[in-house]
Amino acid sequence: MGAPFRAILFDFDYTLADSSEPIIDCFNTGLRGLGLPEAGPQTIRRTIGLSLEESLVAVAGEESREHASEFRRHWRRRSDHVMVAGTRIFDWAPAAIDRLAGSGFRLGIVSTKYRARIEEVLRREGLDKHFETIVGGDDVVRVKPDPEGLLHAVDRMRTAREQTLYVGDSLVDAEAAHRADTCFAAVLTGVTKREAFADLPAWAVLKSVAELPEAM
Repeated sequence: MGAPFRAILFDFDYTLADSSEPIIDCFNTGLRGLGLPEAGPQTIRRTIGLSLEESLVAVAGEESREHASEFRRHWRRRSDHVMVAGTRIFDWAPAAIDRLAGSGFRLGIVSTKYRARIEEVLRREGLDKHFETIVGGDDVVRVKPDPEGLLHAVDRMRTAREQTLYVGDSLVDAEAAHRADTCFAAVLTGVTKREAFADLPAWAVLKSVAELPEAM
């Protein structure tokens, strides 16, 4: 655990923040808009981190893929009203971010969430000053697990891949890090259990971002 990391990139949902309640709201708004039955909270929570299209397919089946654009329209219209207000930064995250930034790490975020939503939440919490770059799902052509977003962030920050740590809560995050040739640290603040990361090349599996050390 002695890799000389210079930069730490974070996933957002279930890594730094919990926006599951507004996501559930938006998801079921989208399903109703397609004339489909609502899904249960736990079913929806398991899709957090996927693209909206893949989330829809995971819940409603492959035949729903052709309706992804309409689903996205219903989702986005509802999310304009509830997403930022309903997103809560994890209690331990601000102190961890302050500590890591103060230790000299360059920080960024790579998420499938719309960048403007992330930026608004960070400004509300007074944390925006710590993040050098934010890459949202609307900034890339191919979302995670494709490495495009991570590679874009690494390029912006001008750091070497081997000196970059990506921190996320899901197997999608782990695969994106692997495909981008960056190191990966898993956090257990989402719905993915520790044993799911057991056979992956993770630098560490942590309870939360609060366990990231100041010297890495």
